[in-house]
Amino acid sequence: MGNVLIYGEHAHGAVPKATAVAVSAAKQAAAKEGGDTILAVLGSDAGAVAAEAAKLGASKVVTVEDAALDHALADVTTQTLAEVANAVGASMVVFAATAKGKDLAPRLAAAMDAAIASDITQINDDGSFVRPMYAGNVFATVELQGDKKILSVRTTAFEPAPEDGASPVEAVSVSVTAPANKMEFVSIEETKSDRPVLTEADRVVSGGRGLKNAENFTTVLEPLVDSLGAAMGASRAAVDAGYVPNDLQVGQTGKVVAPALYIAVGISGAIQHLAGMKDSKVIVAINKDEEAPIFSVSDYGLVADLFEAVPALTEKVKSLD
Repeated sequence: MGNVLIYGEHAHGAVPKATAVAVSAAKQAAAKEGGDTILAVLGSDAGAVAAEAAKLGASKVVTVEDAALDHALADVTTQTLAEVANAVGASMVVFAATAKGKDLAPRLAAAMDAAIASDITQINDDGSFVRPMYAGNVFATVELQGDKKILSVRTTAFEPAPEDGASPVEAVSVSVTAPANKMEFVSIEETKSDRPVLTEADRVVSGGRGLKNAENFTTVLEPLVDSLGAAMGASRAAVDAGYVPNDLQVGQTGKVVAPALYIAVGISGAIQHLAGMKDSKVIVAINKDEEAPIFSVSDYGLVADLFEAVPALTEKVKSLD
């Protein structure tokens, strides 16, 4: 029996929904492990971020303030997390299955000689875990052997921890030293948008190859997106065709989303796309092909020319304001 350590992602002084999901999953795991949940916040602004992280209700928040940890470079972050886990007596470490989590979790498993289960969607009463395989068509139940365990959790599978806690915060003293072959941060390019973050949005409108070109994403789809206050997504086909940047891609090789409302416009519904959105609460599909696979998972389907249907829907939404 040991404590459960959570890797606390943060950016620009804010704690994302993904971290709240990781805390929620860790609480479930800790109830079975019998230990406390300890949220680790790393970086030069860890002390400032910890106040927000403390609202998530972990048993404790620990901080390591060091500029070397600012960009979550895998080598130094992995080594630091291993030391933090040892310092707080953690037998399990939980990550959100984000880009950072997917980068760090297997490295930490190797560093700690721990068993790992990635992208889990459920924690069973017997301590085993469920994870999807083959684009979500098969769910495997896995049991981790050994004293140390690493988990990454699918961010759409657990409800985020509510921000109503007040965890105690303390600094933990560990050495922060990058390995000899250390990585170096060069730069980061972030897409700035006034729209909600795709993975956190309550409403998502995605476009596919049926929109035909990038201009139609702007003139046809964007007005509907903005009238709904939604985030914009896209299929891989649309991204590969260069209609929109790849940070909008929803699917097996893109982002996994599960909003309250998902509208798929001109998307046929390849299995890889369905893997990224089929857990959405309400799915609406607009496609002129009545045989399109997207209709098999949609709650509401409209067989129509999107270039007529979407502007009409947009005007209807605007009239409701």
